[in-house]
Amino acid sequence: MYETLPVATIRTQVTVPLRFPDGYTTTARVFSFNGLVDAREHLAFGLGDWTGSLGRSGGEGFAPLVRPHSECLTGDVFGSQRCDCGPQLREAVERIAAVGGLLLYLRQEGRGIGLYTKLDAYALQDSGLDTYEANVALGHREDERDYSAAAQMLRALGVGRVALLTNNPDKAEQLGQLGVTVTGCVPTGVYLTPANAGYLAAKASRAARTADLPLVRE
Repeated sequence: MYETLPVATIRTQVTVPLRFPDGYTTTARVFSFNGLVDAREHLAFGLGDWTGSLGRSGGEGFAPLVRPHSECLTGDVFGSQRCDCGPQLREAVERIAAVGGLLLYLRQEGRGIGLYTKLDAYALQDSGLDTYEANVALGHREDERDYSAAAQMLRALGVGRVALLTNNPDKAEQLGQLGVTVTGCVPTGVYLTPANAGYLAAKASRAARTADLPLVRE
């Protein structure tokens, strides 16, 4: 619950203009924090009319759109097609900016196992393991991500109710257990390429991801 987490505070907030490789531009209010439980440098991006969105969230009928997005250097920055993280990040920024809300950029690479270990897992996937089997073979859980810091960030920003932009029910379950009211999950697209078909199939079959999602072929 919120009450069991240490209180985090806003450390810095700055306005940052964003531009994506396809030419899409928007402006974000970027927040850093003090007191996060894992001491990582997570960020919150206020997009569109985020202040108005947060202001309306006190009523029972509205919750701001929020995406907790776990860092993926290879996909988010370098456009790797072994996953769909980069396209989902790009989609999330535009969809949140259109209605006002927050993107939480969480520094938990490789489902929480770290960048180097994620690359080790890729090597095991090349030998035939799926993405979850590879993590376990390296001595990790299938998914080690924890959303306690995300709950702290939302609390620091005065957000108690959210509509999550995600296909992953674990995010909603964890945030709910941490005291965040999740009014529902809004699915993102599924970005299918020849390189990530096995990865997406593993997520659909082993991680209880939202079924019957639209496929977006790149």
